[in-house]
Amino acid sequence: MDPRGFPTSLPEFQKVFPDDSACANYLEKLRWPNGFVCPDCGWAGEPYRFKARPSVLRCRQCKVNTYLTAGTTMHSTHTPLSIWFWAGYLVTTQTPGQSALQFQRQLGLSRYETAFQILHKLRAGMVRPERDCIGGEHPVEVDECLVGGRTRGEGKGKHHMTTVVGAVEVRLRKDAEDRAAKHRQDHDGGVPLKKLVYAGRLRLRVVQGRDTNSLISFVTDSVARGSTVRTDGWSVYGELPPMGYNHEPIILDGDPEKADAHLPMIHLVFSNLKTWILGTHHGAIAQHHLQAYLNEYVFRFNRRFYPMTAFNSVLGLAARSVPPTYAALYSGEWVHPAS
Repeated sequence: MDPRGFPTSLPEFQKVFPDDSACANYLEKLRWPNGFVCPDCGWAGEPYRFKARPSVLRCRQCKVNTYLTAGTTMHSTHTPLSIWFWAGYLVTTQTPGQSALQFQRQLGLSRYETAFQILHKLRAGMVRPERDCIGGEHPVEVDECLVGGRTRGEGKGKHHMTTVVGAVEVRLRKDAEDRAAKHRQDHDGGVPLKKLVYAGRLRLRVVQGRDTNSLISFVTDSVARGSTVRTDGWSVYGELPPMGYNHEPIILDGDPEKADAHLPMIHLVFSNLKTWILGTHHGAIAQHHLQAYLNEYVFRFNRRFYPMTAFNSVLGLAARSVPPTYAALYSGEWVHPAS
């Protein structure tokens, strides 16, 4: 068991959350660590409890019901709490993630639409509203890629591709000097850069194109002022220095060696992103839902070293989030928050 109380294995998870009552107790302790306090009248004490409805607590003074799932991604749900907890566990701990169909099969859900909606509600809780900017002491690589474009019946080639812009920190390993001494090679420059650095925090966003407004607004929203920003030679990024960024551009000219040397981490991120989309989801992602899948990828990427601690966040327990409705998801009216 993790020191903070998070299960770190499947047997531990089954032991900690065997039924809906255990899940409800977990929610209650997170919301009121020092005991129940009625949000309506402020009375503190032991509430009425209902054996058949563990997620409902009734104040003994004003007799008002308080729902443990209110204000979370599970708001107004009819799905058992244990299913939601299993969903959060699977989403946060499985490296390749889950498609809605696989999710439906594993949790024994009767309808695909239920699995699809649960996953999207969980993805809505994966973007922290008060998230800070990346960079600072660490240089940041920024680049764009095209995602999608697999169509049928529209002739040769690819159509309707979506532009995705990304920014990732490049962090130096703490044991970089030891690695340099151990793995030194004969070629000039010693150890390849990839052995000494690793990817830090990541940000991804769907944009309309490679125009100034889309790219520069992404950088200013995602990267801290004063950071070193590495990009290709696209002229749009020339506006970064007056905004307080240390800009390091390089004209790649399609040279893979230059790209691998100057922007190795962001290209690795894009490669893994496309592999994940094609592998887990078979490329079947609608354009208006792509940002939600990017949020999931970023969420899991930024917590890849400590996936169990993400259990609270993905259920929307610590950070309040507004989940999408079924009608808004299928009509395309829901706008997914950007990571």
